[in-house]
Amino acid sequence: MQRRTALHAAWSVMLASAGLAFAGASAQAQDKPSIKVGVTAGPHAQILEQVKKVAARNGLTIQVVEFSDYVQPNAALAAGDLDANSYQHKPYLDQQLADRGYKFSSVASTVTFPIGLYSKKVKHLKDLKSGARFGIPNDPTNGGRVLLLLQAQGLIKLNADAGLKATPLDVAENPKKLRFVELDAAQLPRSLDDLDAAAVNTNYALTAGLNPGKDAIAIEGPKGPYANLLVVRSADKAQPWVAKFVKAYQSPEVRQFIQSEFKGSIVADF
Repeated sequence: MQRRTALHAAWSVMLASAGLAFAGASAQAQDKPSIKVGVTAGPHAQILEQVKKVAARNGLTIQVVEFSDYVQPNAALAAGDLDANSYQHKPYLDQQLADRGYKFSSVASTVTFPIGLYSKKVKHLKDLKSGARFGIPNDPTNGGRVLLLLQAQGLIKLNADAGLKATPLDVAENPKKLRFVELDAAQLPRSLDDLDAAAVNTNYALTAGLNPGKDAIAIEGPKGPYANLLVVRSADKAQPWVAKFVKAYQSPEVRQFIQSEFKGSIVADF
């Protein structure tokens, strides 16, 4: 009986030790000392390099993974190849969730890139000729964003119920008979030679050497629904590393970098 009691006590200690070890391993996994974050090349990547420095001081290592389009960072996050991404605004994220069924959550706002209109043929929008070919992004949210900007500039008028996802089919009035050419957003800067004008997202404009403050013939105002977001899988949003990541991004050091590096062409939304 004494031997059986001793064995039982020893086995209980072993189970307790194993439980503690497992709990420790789980906590360590949740703390996740290293994460992979997807960004589009250009300003998002530049900013995240600064976030990476701040995060490292708080024990969080960030590996920055660059992409050349808007589709792959979400696909990679869904596949588990990334832990988070930083490149998209809420209307685009909402469209992706509806179209693809991703289980994602936004956990913080980052920056706004006011979208600009550019041309190598005219200096002012009013100088566009009848039938001018105008390039816009081919994704619904950014395409609609551009059409709303053109409406604000007085070039077109949209149907009253068009909303944020307006398409060329929603154009009710088009006095200049603009012909809309829908292209992948990343292709628009390289297409300026072939178009009369085009809307270019600021991250792609800066990468192409365009200065929104000097080169844009019109630019979106800083207020609007297009703040970019930090996005994670919904199952991870309560993990401790997410809070560390957000704190690093929304730090005074990162805000100062955005202000000094981009001089108003990109606006911090925190």
